[in-house]
Formats: sequence, structure tokens, C-alpha cells
Amino acid sequence: MSIRSSFLALAVVVLSAPLHADILENTDYRTLDPPQPTDTPGKIEVLELFSYGCPHCYEFYPLINAWAAKLPKDVVFKRVPTGLGRTAWTNLAKMYYALQAIGALSRLDAQIFHAIHQEQLPLFDEQAITDWVVKHGVDREKFTLAFESFGVNTKIDQAEQMIENYKIEAVPTLAVAGKYVVIGNSFEQILSNTDAVIAKVRAERAAGSRK
Repeated sequence: MSIRSSFLALAVVVLSAPLHADILENTDYRTLDPPQPTDTPGKIEVLELFSYGCPHCYEFYPLINAWAAKLPKDVVFKRVPTGLGRTAWTNLAKMYYALQAIGALSRLDAQIFHAIHQEQLPLFDEQAITDWVVKHGVDREKFTLAFESFGVNTKIDQAEQMIENYKIEAVPTLAVAGKYVVIGNSFEQILSNTDAVIAKVRAERAAGSRK
């Protein structure tokens, strides 16, 4: 067989192979019962439940950002900060939503992780958080109003209810389409399994539309 023929044969094998190995329920993902509503009908919604205070979330942050930047158009990625019953983490979740409300989140997002996990700054109460964001160019009054607002507190309540509904015990955790929670032994495996679960949801929806 010629080199060209060998190359073409190999290409056929590679292209015909599945993009992801078969995934197993309760090993690579678990199914939610009942399924949870999502905010993006027509899209495959991926949620990351996380906390700025979590060292694993800090380690995961650059990986999940790089992964999310390459998602196809039928997938939407959303982050959900949570307190997991910890007052300090709840304040950090409020920080996230307050900065989001005033349009300063994208600028400070990575810096918050760095401040907590590299600079070891105790950004765990409203005063420390407010002083820090003001130092980084945020208007004190705007931030305080947002931090204490009904809208932010409502989002905190919704996030904590989501933790209960999704039966989340640790972060970071990824959930797909309100139906599946991803399982993995490493960050890389979690992302690979998430890709596979997305493909599973896509196939389920395609099959449903043909009925």
C-alpha cells in the first residue's frame, strides 16, 4: 500500500471513530430526578456551580474559561456562585452578582480569585469586599446599593435552592441541560465528560424531534 493510501485509510478510521468514549451513568454523570428548568430554551445550558473562596475553583478557572470559549453555538455556559452554607462564600457570591449588576464583573473576575488565593486577602465580609472593589475603581455607592439589593439577594436565594435541587455537595460542579450532573476524577476528565454529555443531550433532542 502506498504512503498516500495508508494515510487515507488512517484518516477514514480517525474520522469514523466517536469523538468521545462511551460514558456511563453514575460513573461519568448522574441523572437529575426531577430535571430542572433552564433559562435558555433551545440551547444546551451548561452550569458551573463555584465559589471564589474554593481553591479547586481557582485551579479550574483558566481551564473552564478556555473550554467555554470554544463551545459551539447551540451551547450556552453560565456560572452560578454559591455559598454552600458558608457565610464567607455567600458574601463572595453577592460580590459576584453585585459586580455583574453594575457591569464590573468581567474586569475584576480573575483579580478576585488572585486576591484571595495568591495575595491571601480575606475578602469575606461586606466591608472588606467593598473596600477592595473601591480600590479597584468601582464606585462605592453603586456597589453598596447593588450588594444589598433585592435583585442580588434573590439571585443568592435561587443559587442556594439550585444547590439543593441539583444535590450538589462540592464545587466546582458542572451540570448540563438541567438533566445531568457531570462526574470526573480530574478537571480534564470532567471537561471531557461534559463534552460527551452535551453530545448525549444533542442526540436525545434530535431523536425527540424525529418522533
